[in-house]
Amino acid sequence: MEYATLGTTGLEVSRICLGCMSFGTSDWREWVLDEDESVEIIDRAVDLGINFFDTANMYSLGESERVLGKALEGRREESVVATKVFNPMREDDPNAKGLSRKAIEQELDASLDRLGMETVDLYQTHRWDDDTPIEQTLRALDDAVRRGKVRYLGASSMWAHQFAEALATSDRLGLDRFLTMQNHYNLAYREEEREMLPLCAKEDVGVIPWSPLARGYLTRPAEAIDATTRGGSERRMYEHPYREGGGREVNERVEALADEKGVKMAQIALAWLLHKDWVTAPIVGTTSVEHLEDAVEALDISLSRRDMDYLEEPYEPVRVSGHE
Repeated sequence: MEYATLGTTGLEVSRICLGCMSFGTSDWREWVLDEDESVEIIDRAVDLGINFFDTANMYSLGESERVLGKALEGRREESVVATKVFNPMREDDPNAKGLSRKAIEQELDASLDRLGMETVDLYQTHRWDDDTPIEQTLRALDDAVRRGKVRYLGASSMWAHQFAEALATSDRLGLDRFLTMQNHYNLAYREEEREMLPLCAKEDVGVIPWSPLARGYLTRPAEAIDATTRGGSERRMYEHPYREGGGREVNERVEALADEKGVKMAQIALAWLLHKDWVTAPIVGTTSVEHLEDAVEALDISLSRRDMDYLEEPYEPVRVSGHE
C-alpha cells in the first residue's frame, strides 16, 4: 500500500479509500451488501493496508455506518474514518436533513452512535445547502471540532465559487475550514478540471474523488454495463453524462489500453486518477474482495505521458453533473 498526506490535515491515508456506500442492507438498494459480506470486504481492506474509509449517514439510512463501526472495532486508532451529513434521514422529520445547526448537531451525534466512536476523523458536508447561510453551517461545524466530536472538516460536490466562498468565510470568521473536497471526477467526467481542482491545488485541499470508475462505466465495455445488477437497477448511473461527448471512445480506449497491458479496465481507470497530482485518494466502492484487490493492484500500474494523452484525448465537455 502507498500512503499520502491528506491536504493540510497531517493525516497519512492509504492512496485507495474504501467507499462504504455498498455496505449496509440490500433493503436500501438491490446491489448493496448485507453485514456479513460487508465485513468480509472491510477486513480484507485492512489486511491490504487500507486505513481510509468513507461512509455517510444516508447510506442504507445509517446501516453503513453501523457496519463499518462494528468491522473496525478494536482497530479504530489505526483507521481514518470519514462520514457525511446533508441528505434526508427520516421522511417524517423535515429537520433531519440539510446543514442547519440543528441538523448537523443531531445527525453527527447519531452518526457517532452508529459508528461506536466518540470522534470522527473527517466530517463532510454531502452537498451545498441553499436554505442555510454558509456562516451558520461553518459555525456549527467549527463547534463540533472544538467539542472534540470531529477532527477535520471536508466538503463534497459543489460549484467552485461556493467552495471559495466557504473557505473565505472560514478565514474571515476564524473558523476551522474545509480541508478536503470529495468531488465527482473520473476519465469520463472531467469538468472539475476547469475550476474546482485548480482551486483545491491553490488552497492545499486534499482531493478524494467519488465515482472514480464512473459507476462502473469504466470497468467493462459500454454495451456490457446493463447486464450488471447495478447497471440494470441503478437509475442514477444514467443521469450522469458518461455516455455523452467522447465518453464512448474513452471507454473503448480504456479497454484497448487494458488489453495492451494485460490488466483490467477498472485498473487503468484508477491508475489514471492515481497519476493526477491533485488527487490524494480515489474513493473506491466495491461488492467483492476480488475487485478490492484489483483496485489495490492498480497502484503498481505505470502510465506514460503517451498513455495518459491517449486516454484523455477523446474527452469532450459535457453538462455539469453531481452537484445536486
